[in-house]
Amino acid sequence: MLILTTVLTTGALTLTACGSRDEGKGGGDGDKTTVVIGVDAPLTGDLSALGLGIKNSADLAVKTANKEGTVEGVEFKLQATDDQAQPSVGQQNAQKFISNKEVLGVVGPLNSNVSQSMQKPFNDAGLVQVSPANTGTELTQGDGWKTGDLKRPFKTFFRTATTDQVQGDFAAKYLYNKAKIKKVYLIDDQKTYGAGLAASFKDTFTKLGGKIVASDHINPEDRDFRAVVTKVKNSGAEAVYYGGEYPAAGPLSQQLKGSGAKIPLMGGDGIYSADFIKLNKKAEGDLATSVGKPVEMLDSAKTFIKNYEAAGYKDAYEAYGGGTYDATWSIIEAVRIAVEGNDGKLPEDARAKVLEAMSKVKFEGVTGNVSFDEYGDTTNTMMTAYRVEGKAWKPEFSGAYKPE
Repeated sequence: MLILTTVLTTGALTLTACGSRDEGKGGGDGDKTTVVIGVDAPLTGDLSALGLGIKNSADLAVKTANKEGTVEGVEFKLQATDDQAQPSVGQQNAQKFISNKEVLGVVGPLNSNVSQSMQKPFNDAGLVQVSPANTGTELTQGDGWKTGDLKRPFKTFFRTATTDQVQGDFAAKYLYNKAKIKKVYLIDDQKTYGAGLAASFKDTFTKLGGKIVASDHINPEDRDFRAVVTKVKNSGAEAVYYGGEYPAAGPLSQQLKGSGAKIPLMGGDGIYSADFIKLNKKAEGDLATSVGKPVEMLDSAKTFIKNYEAAGYKDAYEAYGGGTYDATWSIIEAVRIAVEGNDGKLPEDARAKVLEAMSKVKFEGVTGNVSFDEYGDTTNTMMTAYRVEGKAWKPEFSGAYKPE
């Protein structure tokens, strides 16, 4: 799947402060040093479909690296934690990873507001974090990004997902230019991800000449949306744009269609899940954007899909499977670079050296070329718009977009 051409110095790695020696592992190559990669995601609760896809995809990357001997003398292990989509739990999980000196990188989380609780602890500990799903623009570019004052707040944070700035811009251009929709009712769930995505969409949509007929907020824990549905129905909107995730978006769309309003609901990658359709008997025609091209259409993803199916995971890899594999592999690749630069041994200051190596990471991944810019953002800004057809998400349009 991923071809790494650099050959490391032959020989076993020595025991270091950030690795433990495993006797008898390595198929006759000698002792191996254990390197742990953490993964944090909601493994239970409403968003567990996405979280389990993240965990499984990270697990597949670790198993592949071990099978292929990607880093000679290193045995990778996965440590998974469940953040329940709660920032307070995510912060506790961050401390667990930090306290385990074998952890040299963490993949996740899913939610941008959870990530906000984890970034500073990881940064203080010098521990690399790579999210396949966090799209909140401020996570990498700081709170001043809207005014052009870009400042990277945390040097340890990276992501293989593009930003809400790019995603909201892409969605607005698709809806206005491709779908020919000019009047939109804007709703968000007031969370970091949802509010940021809705704001970005609004900015571009109105610049294009579109009209936001009204705006509203909902509680993402609610499932009765009759009040807002009535307002939408009477607004003259041609579509609803929703900043939030599928547990609320599904019932919102179903109740909207049930009221007689024959208009689509569109959202971001937070609703691009099979569970949105399971929760919504009237999902036909609804729209979503998600990062990258659909992996099923990428030659670079064929091996990932084949190996994921062969591994027998009972949960689908979902929207972030390919990006998670690439996020995990970027840490593996950084470990390889750190080992190579230290005469084939894991450095004593392994976390610092892995962090340093992240700026040098560049490979052909599941989702395409993987590398990071000066803010820790992915250099791949490809986006895809999807429509529900025949009870499944079908790709409508892909393109690499950046706000003008």
